[in-house]
Amino acid sequence: MLNTLIGVGVSIALGLLVALVHTYRNVYSKNFIITLVALPVLVQLVIMLVNGNLGTGVAVMGAFSLIRFRSVAGGAREITSVFWSMAIGLATGTGAYMEAAIFSAITALLIITLNTLRFGEQNKVAERTLKITIAEDLDFPGIFDAILNKFTYQFDNESVKTTNMGSLYELRYNIKLKNIEDEKKLIDEIRVRNGNLPVSLGRLAQNSEVL
Repeated sequence: MLNTLIGVGVSIALGLLVALVHTYRNVYSKNFIITLVALPVLVQLVIMLVNGNLGTGVAVMGAFSLIRFRSVAGGAREITSVFWSMAIGLATGTGAYMEAAIFSAITALLIITLNTLRFGEQNKVAERTLKITIAEDLDFPGIFDAILNKFTYQFDNESVKTTNMGSLYELRYNIKLKNIEDEKKLIDEIRVRNGNLPVSLGRLAQNSEVL
């Protein structure tokens, strides 16, 4: 009984560590943070109940599968934290308290260091949505290609639509800038070509879900 209580205490403490690391420079919800704290304890309980019983183990695998397919898809950071919490529960459930603490400390240090150093971020290349308004009498196919080739690695004319009761056209491009510091230069050169009509440059829309 004492060993079980010690395991629960270790699971809670390490679950709190996972939750704190997950909040570092990240978007999160309160419910997900609470889940990260509680998950190691729950997994520990499951492992202790299985305790070498093959039939129970198969049943537990089925239960986890149902939970997986009923859950909301998350990003890479969320998935990492969930697996980390589950690994803690697996370790404490088998009595490997010291190993769980050591590897949790290493993982926490690694994640914090990489996020602090902004490892993997694209500092110069950036995806943007470019909207250019032009007069209806302007022959637009290829008119901005030379400018876009100058400032971007890649561009794609996603759509063309009429605006202002059909008196204007709006061209929409998805582009990859060579250098985000050249945004103003790009807009200025386009304004010269489109007669100083509105030009919009914004972040590329992305579908993301937060747990």
